[in-house]
Amino acid sequence: MKRKHIRTLIGGLSFGTALFVFQACYGMPQDWQEDVFIEGKVVSLTTGMPVKGIKVESKPDGHLGISDSLGKFGFYTPWTNSLRLSIEDTDSGSDGDYQSKDTLLVDPDHQVFLNISIEEK
Repeated sequence: MKRKHIRTLIGGLSFGTALFVFQACYGMPQDWQEDVFIEGKVVSLTTGMPVKGIKVESKPDGHLGISDSLGKFGFYTPWTNSLRLSIEDTDSGSDGDYQSKDTLLVDPDHQVFLNISIEEK
């Protein structure tokens, strides 16, 4: 009886090891969809200074980037003929309160750089 349990345990571990080696050799499935890299800089329309904490999100898939202290952001999103971007302030109050806006990119390249100027409320 004890021998049967040991044999079952060793068999299970061997199978688990084989699955691990298979995944390590062949990896995870590839993302075959083309992506576009959206990057840019967000500045205040009135002062021209960088604005941090601004969320730039592609709709409807939800990929996003949030601007850092230099106003820079970047993210990958699946490529389509047109990309709708939503721009909104996520930390309103800490560095001002900014208006939300939407924009549409038609037939974007595989790398897009945006200079975004936003107005205070």
